[in-house]
Amino acid sequence: MADITDAVGTEKSRTALSVQAGFLLAGLLLLLLAPFFFYPIFLMKLLCFALFACAFNLLLGYTGLLSFGHATFFGGAAYFTAYTVKAWGLPPELGILIGVTGAAFLGLVMGFFAIRRQGIYFAMITLALSQMFFFFCLQAKFTEGEDGIQSVPRGHLFGSIDLNSSTNMYYFVLAVFIIGVLIIWRFINSPFGMILKSIRENEQRAISLGYSVARYKLGAFVMSAALAGLAGAVKSIVFQFATLTDVAWQMSGEVILMTLLGGIGTLIGPLFGAGLVVALENYLATSEFPVTIITGIVFMVCVLIFRRGIIGEFYASRLGRKLGFVYRR
Repeated sequence: MADITDAVGTEKSRTALSVQAGFLLAGLLLLLLAPFFFYPIFLMKLLCFALFACAFNLLLGYTGLLSFGHATFFGGAAYFTAYTVKAWGLPPELGILIGVTGAAFLGLVMGFFAIRRQGIYFAMITLALSQMFFFFCLQAKFTEGEDGIQSVPRGHLFGSIDLNSSTNMYYFVLAVFIIGVLIIWRFINSPFGMILKSIRENEQRAISLGYSVARYKLGAFVMSAALAGLAGAVKSIVFQFATLTDVAWQMSGEVILMTLLGGIGTLIGPLFGAGLVVALENYLATSEFPVTIITGIVFMVCVLIFRRGIIGEFYASRLGRKLGFVYRR
């Protein structure tokens, strides 16, 4: 009887993996064909914000730390990349690398102070430090104040691929997005990621087991900041500018909204949430009805009906469980 039960369980597991692999391949195929049916700039914006939301979810969903200051890393990397590419004439790949490095450094500094507190105090510290960085960007000469850094050249990737072509630019952004998501997937499924989840569930127990909780939190904070910076750096190349909007507290609130709508603690949830918010902003931009009100209504409906987020509720549903998806929040 035990052998029969094990065989049935193994068969269900294989079926679930096949279904999930099918969803993954279908999604990848859709992304590859998307620029032939949709406006490439809209798609690139969606991918940048989807990566930003995934980076934020790495901290909130898998470590349990709510940051109100992630715009610092997104916008900071955008400024660093835009300035080095425009003023120093660096190729886009080096500019993006500098942006990611700068975001990681900002994450190290901010995380060093923030992880000393928990809960709402942690969130408030990140917000305060983020506002300090916002005013720095407002006053600093290299950011060009309220005008921002404009007319950032896209240049040639590795000296040969012309990123002024929308098609080339889209597939470059898609490649960066896939690499970023794979890094996050590997991170959360590594022993380091397992420890982060244990800290999220019971921090005192993790401490009693001998783990240096502060170091793990700081590591997760820096990784999340670096990936958020990757999204911001690529965004500055795509739109060819970096402005104060990228470092404003509203940007931090927007990425929180994206993550909550999709479902925290899921890899796909933030992607879906980012897609929903960006699509609403794009297609309702010309509407007479304020986009923020529409977004607020959508958020209220999701909070009332989809307590785990849209993807989180799907994972927890009977169909989701039958397809092999697991929601562990």
